[in-house]
Amino acid sequence: MTNLVLFGPPGAGKGTQATILKDKYNLIHISTGDVFRFNIKNETELGISAKAFMDKGQLVPDEVTIKMLNAEVDKNEGAEGFIFDGFPRTEAQAEALAALLEQKGTEVSAMIALEVDDEILVERLLERGKTSGRPDDADEKVVRNRISVYYEETAILKEYYKKQGKYYGVNGVGSIEEITQRLSDVIDKL
Repeated sequence: MTNLVLFGPPGAGKGTQATILKDKYNLIHISTGDVFRFNIKNETELGISAKAFMDKGQLVPDEVTIKMLNAEVDKNEGAEGFIFDGFPRTEAQAEALAALLEQKGTEVSAMIALEVDDEILVERLLERGKTSGRPDDADEKVVRNRISVYYEETAILKEYYKKQGKYYGVNGVGSIEEITQRLSDVIDKL
């Protein structure tokens, strides 16, 4: 079973690459944001719980997030593996994900981070902001803050997975095909 944690700052191309990789390797793409939106929209017990924290401007506790991910993994029993996008974000979440996968008799195969220069990210996001209708992509100050928050949050995880020999940084600049090939080169060696 291949289980990937796909990382990269906002605008690095995670969504685009996850879509390609899930088809190429027959993996299930689990985007934490999508899982949250689904549970909240459908007013599941976990969605109601998450929304209560979000409405107060608080982070959703790891326990709730893990339960949502566990439900997603269980929904896809027999899958050849998963791409986790947007999770984990902290060492505690990484340990919880490891425990969840261990219960299923598997583990994280690799954390692959798309690495892109900050100025390129800013350009990409501002360009996306013109067409996506996403207000968080239209304001350069907000974009730069999101990028710096990413580095603050994930520096710890980079070290966490490096210690396990599971961290792979991949150049995220070039054509979609070139980046897919670089990612595939890493995955094919797992």
